[in-house]
Amino acid sequence: MENLLGLLRIHVTRGIDLAIRDIRSSDPYVVVKMGKQKLKTRVIKQNINPEWNDDLTLSVVDPNLPVLIKVYDKDTFSLDDKMGDAEFDIRQFIEVVKMQLDNLPTGTIISKIQPSRENCLAEESCIVWANGKVIQNMFLRLRHVESGEVELQLEWIDIPGSRGM
Repeated sequence: MENLLGLLRIHVTRGIDLAIRDIRSSDPYVVVKMGKQKLKTRVIKQNINPEWNDDLTLSVVDPNLPVLIKVYDKDTFSLDDKMGDAEFDIRQFIEVVKMQLDNLPTGTIISKIQPSRENCLAEESCIVWANGKVIQNMFLRLRHVESGEVELQLEWIDIPGSRGM
C-alpha cells in the first residue's frame, strides 16, 4: 500500500469495426494489462461493434508502465483468436492529476494528445475536467490486425492512506 499512487479506472466503452474471426462475426472481449495486473471485460457474442461499458480498475504503482490492451475472440473448442492490440501511456494523464485542479467548469479541456507513430491513438485525445474529476477519452487503433478500434475512458481515483501524488 505504501507504494500505491492511486487507482486508474478504465471504462471500456466499445469496439468499432473489429476483425471477423468466426464464420460471420466474432465474440470479442478485452484484456487490460499493466505490469503484473491483468483484467478482462465480459464476452459480447457475435458482434464486431460490441458495447461493453465495463469498468476495470488498476492499482498504479509505477506511472511509467504502459497499459496494454488486447482484444480476443472467445472460442469454445480452441484457443481464443487474437483480434489486435494497442497500448497507451498514462504519464501525461498523471501529470494533469498532479495539478490538483479545483473549481474548473465541467468540460474544461486541460490537455490534448495528438495521434502519432509513438501512440495508438486513432484521433486526438483530450484530458478534461468533468464533474470534479480528471478524465481522458480515447479511441485506440488496434495493431497487428486488419481493422478495429477500442473506445476507452480513463478516470483517476485517489486512495486515502496511499502515497498519492
